[in-house]
Amino acid sequence: MDFKKYMDDRKLLVNNFLEKRTAKKGISRVDDAMLYSLLAGGKRLRPMLLMAAADAVGGNGYNYLSVACGLEMIHTYSLIHDDLPIMDNDDYRRGRLTNHKVYGEALALLAGDGLLTLAFEVMLEQKNVSPDLLIETIKEVAMCAGNYGMVGGQVLDLDSEGQQITQEEMRTLHEAKTGALFIAAIRSGARMAGAKPEELLAMTHFAELFGLAFQITDDIMDVESTQEEMGKAAGSDAKLKKATYVTLYSMEGAKALAAKTLEEALECLEVFGAKAEPLREMTRMLYNRKN
Repeated sequence: MDFKKYMDDRKLLVNNFLEKRTAKKGISRVDDAMLYSLLAGGKRLRPMLLMAAADAVGGNGYNYLSVACGLEMIHTYSLIHDDLPIMDNDDYRRGRLTNHKVYGEALALLAGDGLLTLAFEVMLEQKNVSPDLLIETIKEVAMCAGNYGMVGGQVLDLDSEGQQITQEEMRTLHEAKTGALFIAAIRSGARMAGAKPEELLAMTHFAELFGLAFQITDDIMDVESTQEEMGKAAGSDAKLKKATYVTLYSMEGAKALAAKTLEEALECLEVFGAKAEPLREMTRMLYNRKN
């Protein structure tokens, strides 16, 4: 399999969908702020994971672009809000000024709100899925994005600043803040593509480990990578006195935990055979990620 072509094709598909779906603007300049961040590039990892999970269980990930791109809108809204001065106060994201630096804090806040709302409108436009299954899928996305998942995890993250937290508290925090949307993406793709119960269970376990590995490598990257490599400020965790896997385990310990977690994630995919090779490659990418 030509993995680069696999990724490039799907990234182009996602970008084209997002551009086409947002071409018709609303009644105010909030659309400009929304599109500034949404169309700024990025890895499009969550929609790609959704499509790859669908492929792994014998479906066709191309069929689920509406839900996949809705997840990207939710992810983008979260980045806009994360960067605000009342949160992480970052000046750069994806290699350029953050939304509030260009449009001001009020419009950036509303741009995030607009993307979150639009995400559910777009997901409800999904074809090729029965209404009951689509409702079940979108309900889980909502839970993963809200106070049970990403938003709840963000609050735990804020509460942990400057605090000494345990390994269990760290894992709970990041399972929600970072891992929940990965779980939503992977389970959504597998479920809509007709995964059997045992396949969905394996995918869920994989998603949990993938999210954990992503967060550990993110913490490592914040220390070792440069702003040019990351597209955003490096060292922000230390500046905000955040609890990270590096501060909790040491750099050497964090790298060892990342490697162990990635190996466990790959083991979860064995039952899917060759169809899960794109998911395997996405997992292997985390070993040496720079952004």
